[in-house]
Amino acid sequence: MRMLGLKTILLAAGLSLATAATAAAPAAPPPFAQAVPEAPGATDTAPTIAAGAPATPAGGTPAPATPVADPLSNADGTPIVAPVEGVGLPVAKGFHIQDQVSPTGRQARVFHDAILMPIITIISLFVLGLLIWVAIRYRRAANPVPSKTSHNTVLEVVWTLVPVLILAGIALPSFSLLANQYKPAPDNAVTLKAIGNQWFWSYEYPDHGGLSLVSNMLREQDEVEPGQRFRTDADGPRLMATDNRVVLPINTPIRLLTTANDVIHAWAIPAFWIKLDAIPGRINETSFTIEKPGLYYGQCSELCGARHAYMPITVQAVTPEEFEAWVRAKGGTMPGDADAAPPAQMIDDTTTPAEGVNPNTIDATAVGVTTNQSATGTVN
Repeated sequence: MRMLGLKTILLAAGLSLATAATAAAPAAPPPFAQAVPEAPGATDTAPTIAAGAPATPAGGTPAPATPVADPLSNADGTPIVAPVEGVGLPVAKGFHIQDQVSPTGRQARVFHDAILMPIITIISLFVLGLLIWVAIRYRRAANPVPSKTSHNTVLEVVWTLVPVLILAGIALPSFSLLANQYKPAPDNAVTLKAIGNQWFWSYEYPDHGGLSLVSNMLREQDEVEPGQRFRTDADGPRLMATDNRVVLPINTPIRLLTTANDVIHAWAIPAFWIKLDAIPGRINETSFTIEKPGLYYGQCSELCGARHAYMPITVQAVTPEEFEAWVRAKGGTMPGDADAAPPAQMIDDTTTPAEGVNPNTIDATAVGVTTNQSATGTVN
């Protein structure tokens, strides 16, 4: 009994010593935690961060920058700018050309209003007068014995020469208009690539960090599920409003590239005097300049399938400063940025070009790979 009591006393003393040692030792770090060494001269004072600069944690990795709010949209994604009636959109019962906001469009409207309309009006009235005069003068009651005249030199010269002069008067200004419609864009132009799909448009800004967006038609409130976005008057007219607008700067040349992923579409904005086919496997190009800020609407103008009528186009023209803010808010870059990615080059980086050969050229004489696959993507 005396030995058992001694062992019990010794065991209790050992447990007491172990408990004291554990309390004195520092707490072990949690799993996967790494200690961060303190920088020389560090104090308890929080570092000062410049306005707009991302915070840098102690590990040295910069924290992601705070997302920039879209300057053209509200917090819920609805647009700030609403359309103006009669500007950049169709007018009920209207039959005239929309007001033009591009130099080419203004030239085309003057050509239509000052040259084509007067000429066709005069010709139509002249032909109508001839028909009325012939019907009255040479009717059976007034002219029972018809004339046997079969040749009149003066009349034949007149009706041959006058149409030639009319066509020449129309052709001369039309050549200038046609040349301006397809004038190459200058080097400082903003490039917009419009890609037609069945049945929506997708867009790319190749010069702005690969910025891209997809634009679909907004449906009416009774056509969507509760909680989904639907068209409002701020978005635009029915069947013409889109969930994402194309944003372009004013007073800046725009280089428009069009192509398609499936069938032929056409990108058309009447207020810009632009209609350019989007053809699969081909890139068409034109240029224009928007002179006034605002909203401008258009549609696909090439029959492309069952939902051809549901491919609207919405362009919001803004100042260059607003355009730059929008690009940065969407995660894009401006061409002058130091960290802007260089234009992509169509070369194969896995091969070393021969000495004296330009790596940016493509050998058009090389024999392509043949296939027995049909153009529709199915094998017979």
